[in-house]
Amino acid sequence: MQVAILTFDGFNELDSLIALGILGRASQSGLRVGLACPTPKVRSMNGVVLEAQMSLDDVANADGVIVGSGLLTRDIVKDAGIMDRLNLDPKRQLIGAQCSGALILAKLGLLRDVPACTDLITKPWVEEAGVSVLNQPFFASGNIATAGGCLASQYLVA
Repeated sequence: MQVAILTFDGFNELDSLIALGILGRASQSGLRVGLACPTPKVRSMNGVVLEAQMSLDDVANADGVIVGSGLLTRDIVKDAGIMDRLNLDPKRQLIGAQCSGALILAKLGLLRDVPACTDLITKPWVEEAGVSVLNQPFFASGNIATAGGCLASQYLVA
């Protein structure tokens, strides 16, 4: 099984790196995990620079996808060059979003009939996208899950 962690400029280290660390420990069971980025390097909200392990084009072939959060998510959803490359399919992929990652799922149309969990800052933007936001840390429906809060990644990787 291969899991892609979508990681963009302005990413939240807690989301991408905790998910990578926890899932990386399961590599002996055949799980492969990597950071999927739109560019060869991305810079976090605190200036940490990481190298991509996968491209956005590789995400379509992943069995699982975790959409990380960050400071620039509102810019990302306006970037057709990035959004057009995100070919996610909840019929064959497990898909999770952390905090502002729920906005990406909403803009991709994946949360039409699914309420979401997100952080308080992102909540109005997700609601503006037509998605109901729950006041709880985690929600899953079928192959789609969302989580909100400082340590949202632990809910998704479990």
